[in-house]
Amino acid sequence: MSANLPPGLPIVPDGDLPSSPLPERTAVHSPIEHAPTGLAGVDADFPAAPFQMSPEEFEEAVSDALQLIPPKAASAMDNVAIFIEDDYTPRPDENPDTVLLGLYEGVPLTERDSWWEAGSLPDRITIFRQPILDICTTREEVIDEVAITVIHEIAHHFGIDDDRLHELGWG
Repeated sequence: MSANLPPGLPIVPDGDLPSSPLPERTAVHSPIEHAPTGLAGVDADFPAAPFQMSPEEFEEAVSDALQLIPPKAASAMDNVAIFIEDDYTPRPDENPDTVLLGLYEGVPLTERDSWWEAGSLPDRITIFRQPILDICTTREEVIDEVAITVIHEIAHHFGIDDDRLHELGWG
């Protein structure tokens, strides 16, 4: 996968093996558990400065995370595009301090009916770069958190809700 895609273009797995395999899950990163000061679930160990990683390196981490998806699950994904943005901008009806690592927007596969495909736009998964870098202190933590976030958002595409993802350890 080219690391020089312009911002906003979807990232699609190209069949290569990840260049950065997912390490043991030693870091625990949840936007609730590791939110910046002033947000719900404040963690006293929150890093003072965000980890620095170029947009190209971050895109590579997202691409690598997509390669971790089992082929059978990847082939079952339907009409979904994956994007990277620098940060989440809360909507007018949301708390202005809302921090998201990723966002799934669309109709989960479990809720689609026979009329769904008629003119439907692709589902959209967005991975937010800066919030992930803000909660990580090492490259390995970024790679781990990106993988967790990508899998979490893809699970929403398959109709798995947040409560179940937390039960499974992917919250």
